Amino acid sequence: MVRRVFFSFHYERDVWRANVVRNSWVTKPDREAAGFIDASEFEKIKRQGEQAVKRWIDKQLEGTSVTVVLIGTETYLRDWVRYEIVKSFDRGNGQLGIHIHQIKDQNGNTSPKGKNPFEYLMLSIDNNGKSKYYEWDGYQWRLFVKYPNCSLNFEKKYWGKNYRFSRMYKIYDWIVDDGYNNLGDWIEEAAKQSGG
Repeated sequence: MVRRVFFSFHYERDVWRANVVRNSWVTKPDREAAGFIDASEFEKIKRQGEQAVKRWIDKQLEGTSVTVVLIGTETYLRDWVRYEIVKSFDRGNGQLGIHIHQIKDQNGNTSPKGKNPFEYLMLSIDNNGKSKYYEWDGYQWRLFVKYPNCSLNFEKKYWGKNYRFSRMYKIYDWIVDDGYNNLGDWIEEAAKQSGG
């Protein structure tokens, strides 16, 4: 069975490091990667507006069962990474995060460790079962307007509670946790946790 995985990352800053992870994934049998695009092509899509970017992301997520968030220095600040995380949750993908700051870039440099982007997202389910997504703006939780409402239905035992995404997904470090040899296991574990 082919496992198709969506990789979410900060395009402008981390594409080199993201490609290191992607290439280690796709060089092994029965594996596909989604979520990669040439920077100039992504710029063209962005110029077409927010709906065009959402359509592109939604199309890339089709047929995937796991979303891997590659965490660089500024990933947690990126609206589109947040959208990809929330959209992945809404469609039932398993998810995990991998710190990639210690992977050397094309110039041989590493970068400072970034914050966990899952810390900045929350699912809130009210006492009637209606659910919405919120993001932390550095001062307060506010409605995540790029993806305000959750389309999933939750059992009554989950009503009236908030769920921070960081409590749902595991985080690894590509270098410290030997991502080259363990990525496949991490992805399979995330898929199983989501029922995939």
